[in-house]
Amino acid sequence: MGPIRLLGTGPRAAARQAGVLLILAGMLAVLGIANDPGHADRLLLVAACDFAVALVAFLVPWGLTGPNAPAWLGLPAFAVLGLSTWSFGGSATGTGPFLVLVYAWAALHFPRGILLAYAVPATLAYLVPLILTGQPPIVLGSAFILMPVAVAVALLIEAQARHLRDDRERLERIEQWRSAMMGTLAHDVRTPLSTVRMVLEELKGQAPPHIARMLDAALRQTARITRLAESLLDIQRIDSSGELKLDRQPHNARALVHEMLTFVRVGPEVVVDVDEDMILHVDKQRFEQIVVNLVTNAARYGQPPIVVRVFGEGQFDRLEVRDHGPGIPDTLRARLFSQFAVGGTEGVGLGLWIVRQLAVAHGGRAVAESRDPGVAMVVTFPRPVALDPDN
Repeated sequence: MGPIRLLGTGPRAAARQAGVLLILAGMLAVLGIANDPGHADRLLLVAACDFAVALVAFLVPWGLTGPNAPAWLGLPAFAVLGLSTWSFGGSATGTGPFLVLVYAWAALHFPRGILLAYAVPATLAYLVPLILTGQPPIVLGSAFILMPVAVAVALLIEAQARHLRDDRERLERIEQWRSAMMGTLAHDVRTPLSTVRMVLEELKGQAPPHIARMLDAALRQTARITRLAESLLDIQRIDSSGELKLDRQPHNARALVHEMLTFVRVGPEVVVDVDEDMILHVDKQRFEQIVVNLVTNAARYGQPPIVVRVFGEGQFDRLEVRDHGPGIPDTLRARLFSQFAVGGTEGVGLGLWIVRQLAVAHGGRAVAESRDPGVAMVVTFPRPVALDPDN
């Protein structure tokens, strides 16, 4: 049996919250014996009734019932409150606050019609024990103050809760639309783009120089749209599953970086500083995305030379992609790896967010470190335990 979750919405959450309130009421009844030992039998009866109703609240399979079914728990709760007032000889000191508390619980989960229907049993639970114990009219008249206040508070809470539920449903619809849109872009845009790119490359090889320059610009924009579609697909995968499945294998780091750089349209300003015998344990496809995103980002926002380094440090291997540009403003540093943090005319700000997600999926992290000049984007990858020099 899993842990009991008290927070949330739905019939199970409502019933469990009611159960907690009833257990609290029962415990207070037991503690009340110390103040009124002459009515110990009555207080034990009240506590037993509270615990019994709480047991029902926790054991009934409310998930199989209607959304408003736990509202029936309010009726025995009011009855036990009345019994408590009678047990204390007509003292409603504890009954009033708990009555308002039961109303507040109901307002969080049920429509206003149920709250209004509660008015009759709640009023009877408050007045009947006062009448039976012969309380004066001034005490009986407190019901005409307490009940309107309880109903007003409940209606206010219900209105606010309904407003929040409507907002949540609206956000869920927006999220569904966003996910569907990204899925369409990711799956339906890449295939025609591949065809367009092949045609443009074929035409470029046969075109005169001035036409070839225009075709080269079109190819760059086609590549940009392709990267955007791939980024959106990664976002959809991460959002839907919360994690990415990796196929980590040992790879020669130097050869891997050189292979990755063939997918980036940059010139000789990229310097690779990796030992020839350096081994990385990474998912090759995801490592490609990391390198391409970081090098593209460095070429777009920094200045050459761009230096790509891979080296070991403790229990981690580090990938560093450094540029020699103006660096990162302090106002941007805190949100640099968030979705849409950078963006602008050259992109939409997804690259670094994806880098961070892929780093976390590997068990590492992604950070930006200041250099003089420029900035280094650093991604760490944990080494397998067998390769840890400390073991």
